[in-house]
Amino acid sequence: MKTTMAALAALWLAACTPANPDSAAGTKDEATADHAVDAAAEPAPLPSVDDPLAVNQAIDDVLGDHVRYEAVIRQLQQAVTANDRAAVAALIGYPFSTVRDGQSLTVADADAFVREYDRIMTPAIAEAIKRQKYSELMVNYKGVKFGSGEAWVNGICKDDACKDVDVRVVALQPAP
Repeated sequence: MKTTMAALAALWLAACTPANPDSAAGTKDEATADHAVDAAAEPAPLPSVDDPLAVNQAIDDVLGDHVRYEAVIRQLQQAVTANDRAAVAALIGYPFSTVRDGQSLTVADADAFVREYDRIMTPAIAEAIKRQKYSELMVNYKGVKFGSGEAWVNGICKDDACKDVDVRVVALQPAP
Protein backbone atom coordinates (compact mmCIF):
# COMPACT_ATOMS: atom_id res chain seq x y z
CA MET A 1 0.00 0.00 0.00
CA LYS A 2 2.82 2.43 0.92
CA THR A 3 4.61 1.62 -2.34
CA THR A 4 1.44 2.31 -4.33
CA MET A 5 0.92 5.63 -2.54
CA ALA A 6 4.54 6.63 -3.14
CA ALA A 7 4.25 5.74 -6.83
CA LEU A 8 1.05 7.75 -7.20
CA ALA A 9 2.63 10.75 -5.46
CA ALA A 10 5.64 10.57 -7.78
CA LEU A 11 3.41 10.42 -10.86
CA TRP A 12 1.29 13.33 -9.60
CA LEU A 13 4.40 15.44 -8.99
CA ALA A 14 5.79 14.59 -12.42
CA ALA A 15 2.48 15.56 -14.05
CA CYS A 16 2.46 18.87 -12.17
CA THR A 17 5.98 19.82 -13.16
CA PRO A 18 5.75 22.62 -15.71
CA ALA A 19 7.16 21.85 -19.13
CA ASN A 20 9.80 24.10 -20.62
CA PRO A 21 8.09 25.24 -23.85
CA ASP A 22 11.24 26.93 -25.16
CA SER A 23 13.48 23.86 -24.86
CA ALA A 24 12.72 22.63 -28.36
CA ALA A 25 13.39 26.09 -29.80
CA GLY A 26 16.78 26.44 -28.11
CA THR A 27 20.01 26.22 -30.07
CA LYS A 28 22.60 23.49 -29.76
CA ASP A 29 24.85 25.89 -27.80
CA GLU A 30 22.06 26.61 -25.30
CA ALA A 31 21.41 22.89 -24.85
CA THR A 32 25.10 22.25 -24.28
CA ALA A 33 25.26 25.11 -21.79
CA ASP A 34 22.19 23.76 -19.97
CA HIS A 35 23.81 20.31 -19.81
CA ALA A 36 27.04 21.79 -18.45
CA VAL A 37 25.14 23.58 -15.71
CA ASP A 38 23.27 20.38 -14.85
CA ALA A 39 26.52 18.40 -14.70
CA ALA A 40 28.15 21.04 -12.53
CA ALA A 41 25.16 20.98 -10.17
CA GLU A 42 25.56 17.23 -9.58
CA PRO A 43 27.41 16.56 -6.34
CA ALA A 44 30.84 15.00 -6.60
CA PRO A 45 31.01 11.38 -5.45
CA LEU A 46 31.92 11.06 -1.81
CA PRO A 47 35.24 9.46 -0.96
CA SER A 48 35.10 5.89 0.30
CA VAL A 49 34.78 5.72 4.07
CA ASP A 50 35.99 2.72 6.03
CA ASP A 51 32.83 2.34 8.12
CA PRO A 52 33.13 -0.72 10.36
CA LEU A 53 29.54 -0.80 11.66
CA ALA A 54 28.14 -3.38 9.21
CA VAL A 55 31.17 -5.65 9.56
CA ASN A 56 31.04 -5.38 13.35
CA GLN A 57 27.35 -6.30 13.31
CA ALA A 58 28.01 -9.27 11.02
CA ILE A 59 30.80 -10.51 13.31
CA ASP A 60 28.57 -10.08 16.37
CA ASP A 61 25.74 -11.97 14.65
CA VAL A 62 27.76 -14.83 13.16
CA LEU A 63 30.94 -15.26 15.20
CA GLY A 64 30.65 -13.42 18.49
CA ASP A 65 32.15 -10.33 20.08
CA HIS A 66 33.47 -8.12 17.25
CA VAL A 67 35.86 -6.29 19.58
CA ARG A 68 38.04 -9.38 19.89
CA TYR A 69 38.00 -10.01 16.14
CA GLU A 70 38.67 -6.41 15.22
CA ALA A 71 41.70 -6.32 17.52
CA VAL A 72 43.26 -9.37 15.83
CA ILE A 73 42.42 -8.08 12.34
CA ARG A 74 44.01 -4.68 12.99
CA GLN A 75 47.04 -6.27 14.69
CA LEU A 76 47.52 -8.60 11.72
CA GLN A 77 47.44 -5.71 9.26
CA GLN A 78 49.90 -3.69 11.32
CA ALA A 79 52.27 -6.63 11.80
CA VAL A 80 52.26 -7.58 8.11
CA THR A 81 52.75 -3.94 7.06
CA ALA A 82 55.73 -3.67 9.44
CA ASN A 83 57.02 -7.09 8.30
CA ASP A 84 57.05 -8.05 11.99
CA ARG A 85 57.32 -11.82 11.73
CA ALA A 86 57.12 -12.46 15.47
CA ALA A 87 53.96 -10.32 15.79
CA VAL A 88 52.29 -12.19 12.92
CA ALA A 89 53.38 -15.51 14.43
CA ALA A 90 51.75 -14.51 17.74
CA LEU A 91 48.37 -14.18 15.97
CA ILE A 92 48.38 -17.64 14.35
CA GLY A 93 46.39 -20.62 15.58
CA TYR A 94 48.71 -23.62 16.08
CA PRO A 95 49.25 -26.17 14.80
CA PHE A 96 48.95 -24.23 11.55
CA SER A 97 48.56 -26.06 8.25
CA THR A 98 48.71 -24.76 4.70
CA VAL A 99 49.81 -25.89 1.26
CA ARG A 100 52.79 -24.42 -0.58
CA ASP A 101 54.04 -25.49 -3.97
CA GLY A 102 51.60 -28.41 -3.91
CA GLN A 103 52.98 -29.75 -0.63
CA SER A 104 51.36 -29.77 2.79
CA LEU A 105 53.12 -27.59 5.33
CA THR A 106 52.34 -27.89 9.04
CA VAL A 107 53.83 -25.44 11.49
CA ALA A 108 53.82 -26.47 15.15
CA ASP A 109 54.51 -23.16 16.90
CA ALA A 110 55.49 -19.50 16.58
CA ASP A 111 59.21 -20.23 16.29
CA ALA A 112 58.61 -22.56 13.34
CA PHE A 113 56.26 -20.00 11.77
CA VAL A 114 58.95 -17.30 11.94
CA ARG A 115 61.44 -19.69 10.27
CA GLU A 116 58.93 -20.47 7.49
CA TYR A 117 57.58 -16.90 7.23
CA ASP A 118 58.83 -16.14 3.71
CA ARG A 119 57.43 -19.41 2.44
CA ILE A 120 54.04 -18.85 4.10
CA MET A 121 53.59 -15.07 3.80
CA THR A 122 54.01 -14.64 0.08
CA PRO A 123 53.99 -11.11 -1.39
CA ALA A 124 50.46 -11.69 -2.76
CA ILE A 125 49.12 -12.77 0.64
CA ALA A 126 50.84 -9.89 2.40
CA GLU A 127 49.44 -7.43 -0.13
CA ALA A 128 45.89 -8.76 0.29
CA ILE A 129 46.17 -8.32 4.06
CA LYS A 130 47.62 -4.80 3.83
CA ARG A 131 45.09 -3.54 1.27
CA GLN A 132 41.98 -4.97 2.93
CA LYS A 133 39.57 -2.31 4.17
CA TYR A 134 37.88 -3.32 7.39
CA SER A 135 34.49 -2.23 6.05
CA GLU A 136 34.87 -4.60 3.08
CA LEU A 137 35.73 -7.75 5.02
CA MET A 138 33.51 -10.74 4.30
CA VAL A 139 32.08 -12.55 7.32
CA ASN A 140 30.55 -16.02 7.40
CA TYR A 141 30.59 -19.15 9.56
CA LYS A 142 34.16 -19.87 8.42
CA GLY A 143 35.39 -16.57 9.86
CA VAL A 144 36.49 -13.23 8.49
CA LYS A 145 37.96 -13.29 4.99
CA PHE A 146 40.63 -10.99 3.61
CA GLY A 147 40.75 -10.33 -0.13
CA SER A 148 39.84 -13.40 -2.16
CA GLY A 149 40.55 -15.73 0.74
CA GLU A 150 44.28 -15.16 1.16
CA ALA A 151 43.81 -14.85 4.93
CA TRP A 152 41.11 -15.92 7.39
CA VAL A 153 40.59 -15.01 11.04
CA ASN A 154 38.26 -17.09 13.20
CA GLY A 155 37.62 -18.19 16.74
CA ILE A 156 39.15 -21.44 17.92
CA CYS A 157 36.95 -23.11 20.53
CA LYS A 158 38.51 -23.48 23.95
CA ASP A 159 35.58 -25.40 25.49
CA ASP A 160 33.08 -28.03 24.34
CA ALA A 161 30.22 -25.51 24.03
CA CYS A 162 32.48 -23.14 22.07
CA LYS A 163 31.46 -20.28 24.37
CA ASP A 164 35.09 -19.37 24.96
CA VAL A 165 37.09 -18.81 21.77
CA ASP A 166 40.60 -17.73 21.01
CA VAL A 167 40.53 -15.42 17.96
CA ARG A 168 43.39 -16.32 15.64
CA VAL A 169 44.58 -16.33 12.05
CA VAL A 170 43.48 -19.75 10.82
CA ALA A 171 44.48 -19.61 7.16
CA LEU A 172 47.10 -17.97 4.93
CA GLN A 173 46.86 -19.27 1.40
CA PRO A 174 47.19 -18.27 -2.23
CA ALA A 175 44.01 -16.88 -3.75
CA PRO A 176 41.89 -19.53 -5.43
